[in-house]
Amino acid sequence: MKQNLFSRDFTMVLAGQVVSLFGNAVIRFALPLYLLNQTGSPALLGSVTACALLPSVLLSPVGGVVADRVNKRNVMVALDFFTALVVLAFLLRMEGEGLVLPLTVTLMLLYGIAGAYQPSVQASIPALVSQENLLAANSFINVVSSFSALLGPALGGLLYSAYGLKPVLWICAGCFFASAVMETFIRIPFEKQEAQGKVWEIVKADFTESIGFIRRKKPVIGKAMWMACGINLFLASALLVGVPYLITETLGFEEAQANRLCGIAQGVMAAGGLTGGICTGIFAGRMKLQKTGNLAVAAACSLFPVGASLFFFSSGFLNYSVLTFCCFVIMILSTVLSVRIVSFVQAETPERLVGKVMALVLTVSMCAQPLGNALYGLLFERFRGFEYVVVLLAGGASLLIAAGTKRVFRAL
Repeated sequence: MKQNLFSRDFTMVLAGQVVSLFGNAVIRFALPLYLLNQTGSPALLGSVTACALLPSVLLSPVGGVVADRVNKRNVMVALDFFTALVVLAFLLRMEGEGLVLPLTVTLMLLYGIAGAYQPSVQASIPALVSQENLLAANSFINVVSSFSALLGPALGGLLYSAYGLKPVLWICAGCFFASAVMETFIRIPFEKQEAQGKVWEIVKADFTESIGFIRRKKPVIGKAMWMACGINLFLASALLVGVPYLITETLGFEEAQANRLCGIAQGVMAAGGLTGGICTGIFAGRMKLQKTGNLAVAAACSLFPVGASLFFFSSGFLNYSVLTFCCFVIMILSTVLSVRIVSFVQAETPERLVGKVMALVLTVSMCAQPLGNALYGLLFERFRGFEYVVVLLAGGASLLIAAGTKRVFRAL
């Protein structure tokens, strides 16, 4: 039976997300920055983060199948425990020679675990709150994610610049362990589905069912997936690779100062996500799905001031200020866009398919990001000294995709 918002179990899910996502935010900030500090290569950064994202893309569908057929609480507990072990293993290995391979493997495992983990979180929400509270519940989940991402890079940047990588990793391992313990007390309604045949036959049947549901009954979900795929390719990847590279390698700051400023910038971006989540919760009843595309257009346009500033001005602090402010705006807009679409998909999907459909949406929308990371790494390497060209190209391509998104949602 569905419960109201802020039931005991939904509150426990939120609390577990705070701790787990904080650990994720810290380690996803610290490890790529450590690699960039050691090598100074944007191409290597783009390639490593591209490899790291592949397991997330591949395991999201598996996570969706598991979320619909296994107790969601057990999935979250097991994966948080495993994440803590992965971080501890890297701590033991980082003293040896050869940085790139163990760091890449660690990031691949972390992103892969996250890809399998998030469908269980998303699928648990409709089981814990009433349908009229879905949008508000998703906005709170997003606020928690943004709040963790706000504190994680800011505190991680301070600790990393002052004490190095090891203390940061110990904190992350503790976060994952604490989250796993907390999640053992959650009660999520679960009805076991009958399954016949081998595991891969079940996965294939479940995946085929979710694809058939989107194609025949909700084709607009499929269109939204491909639009999100394009935005991730040209907009999200530009920020993921460009922000740390621009701050640490091109704006003229000393390494320790650049690391702190990079952490602050990541925190500002998370603050934008937090603001977007709060706005979504406050204005949930007034938001029209048909106007969703306007958010994508505005987010794409926010890249152009960054490129213009890099072209016209040489001041590191001025360019840094423009970059962080525009990223703040982009995160507000993209968060509202994301929460609105996720809530629509959840509301329009039968409960027994929610995990699989959400996993499919996440997989397709994220499938272009590894390619985008590698692409922007190569572009920033190729256009050293002319980084504004890469930023303006990213803005133009994102704007074209956003215009298509606007047309799709206006027709609903």
